[in-house]
Order: sequence, then C-alpha cells, then structure tokens
Amino acid sequence: MRRSPSFLAGAASAAAVLALALPAPALAADGDGGFTIKDPRITESSGLAASHLHPGIYWTHNDSDDGPYLYAVDSRTGETVATITMKGVGAPRDVEAISLGPDGDLYVGDIGDNLGGKWSYVWIYKLPEPKVLKDQTIRATQYVVKYADGPRNAEALMVHPKTGRVYIADKNEDGGHLYEGPARLSTSGTNIFRSVATIDLWVTDGAFSPNGEQLVVRGYFGGIAYAWNDGKLKRQGRLDVPLQRQGESVTYTPDGSRLMYGSEGKDSPVQPGSVPGGGPDSKSPSEGGGSASAGGGGGGMSSAAKGALALAVVLVAGFGLKRLLRKS
Repeated sequence: MRRSPSFLAGAASAAAVLALALPAPALAADGDGGFTIKDPRITESSGLAASHLHPGIYWTHNDSDDGPYLYAVDSRTGETVATITMKGVGAPRDVEAISLGPDGDLYVGDIGDNLGGKWSYVWIYKLPEPKVLKDQTIRATQYVVKYADGPRNAEALMVHPKTGRVYIADKNEDGGHLYEGPARLSTSGTNIFRSVATIDLWVTDGAFSPNGEQLVVRGYFGGIAYAWNDGKLKRQGRLDVPLQRQGESVTYTPDGSRLMYGSEGKDSPVQPGSVPGGGPDSKSPSEGGGSASAGGGGGGMSSAAKGALALAVVLVAGFGLKRLLRKS
C-alpha cells in the first residue's frame, strides 16, 4: 500500500541505518533460514503464504498496480517458479494479503483502502492451489465483503486452518480490530464481517499457526502473539520481528516451527523468527517489545548494530512512529 512521504522518509531512514549494521539473514538449504525474492517483477510483496502442496514454496503477490497475479517463489533459490493469473475477478484494486485454507484453496485479500474508507466494499478471491507449478491461468471465485461498522483499510487476511473461517484485521495507527466473516463465504450476496476483538497494533499482516491454536499479527516494527481458543483471543506477548525496509507480511512455516517475515521492495528479504512455544528454535515472546533480531544464529548484537539501533530509535521517535506499537 502507498504510504505518505513523511512516513516513508522516517521509516526508510531508520531501516536503512539498521540495514547497514545488521547482518543479512542466513540462507538455509531448506529456505526456512531466510531467502531473498529475486524476481524483478515483485517489488511490493505484500502477502506471504507457505504452500501446502509444494515443499519450500511460498506464495506472494504485489500490492497495487500489478494485476491479478500470484507468484510461487522457491525459498531455496529465491526464484519464481510459477506465475498464476487469476481469471474471473476483474481488475484488482489493492491486493494486500494471501492465506491458505483447510480446503487447499488460496484466499487472496483485495482489501486495501489507501483513503481508509473510499471503498464501500472490498473483495476476497479464492482459487485452488495448483498441483503443478507452471505459468497458468486459474479461475477464481470472487466474494464481496463489507464491514458491519463501515468501510476501513485492511492488510491482513487469515483463514483458520481447521474451521475455514476467514478473518480480517484492519489497519489503524491507534490499534484496530479483528473481524470475523460468516461461517461460509457466499457468492450470492454480500459477506458481512463483524468485529470480534481488539488488536493493539497497526497491523500489516497476520497468520494462524498450522494447528489453529495461535494467531500472530505484525506491524512495521513489532508484532503480537495470541492464543486462539474458539475465537477468543488471549495475549501471549510480543514477537521478535526483524526490522525490515517495509515489513508487510508474515506466515508460519508448514510445520509451524518458525515464522517467516516479508518486506516490500526490490530484492526483498524473507526472514525467519521464533514461534512462541512451537519448535526447537522457538522462545517465549517478550512483553518488553519486539527486537531487531533477524532471527539468525549468533550471539549478541555488535557495537555497530547497537549504535545503528539507537540512531534508528531516535529517527523513529522523531517521525512519531512510536505509536506503531502501543503498550497494552
């Protein structure tokens, strides 16, 4: 999604300083240690979802101004191995999120709204994840979505891996809400999404764990983990979100042992992070706030990185970005 010039200046300055001091994410053989999206067409990767059918493959898409395209990226090489053209959905306006459901279908959220209320309705597209990875056109089902309390901007769409129910988190600097869709989406009318919980974060993406017991949401400089109990949220703490150029996406690895964080921009990195209580590389989230760790190995932060971090904090504060992640 397009940002204001002042926001981009502040965020870019802080991220650039840190990028110079912090080590790049390591590239593991299976891709779960981090990778770089190399496709020159993908300059605004705004959503991320781990494939159910193809090990090591992550689905992504551009933000706005691209068209009805999805890209299958091989995490072992960073190369695009298939481009999917969605058929039957018209012209997408602002595609912001992607998720996989228990039915094996890809759910794509055309839910962005740069003006925070310009669109009286938004869309969700659903299509089967292709069994063969090749460039192809696939017909998608289009669903009309409205919010019970009026139009809003959103960038996070999550499908519960057990129930198949679709959720959307809106994007609000002062914190937003989690919206629950109907038990089954309908093509015959408007699907009304209703607020069911508050989210104390300026949310850019979210994801359910593969077992459906946890929900994570991320913003530009932080994230929150929630225990999920039949739709009831219990805050577990903050996530260790890597500091990225423009942090836009998050998904779990297929086994649920790690989180993978994506960013917009050319040659954008996808970086790993720990999962609260899940997997050998995981650790409990800190209530003291997210760190600038890239999730890789190694000990403490270098002195140069600490200096960069301190400078970045000053820059962020100067542009008023301290409100991105409010303490509860």
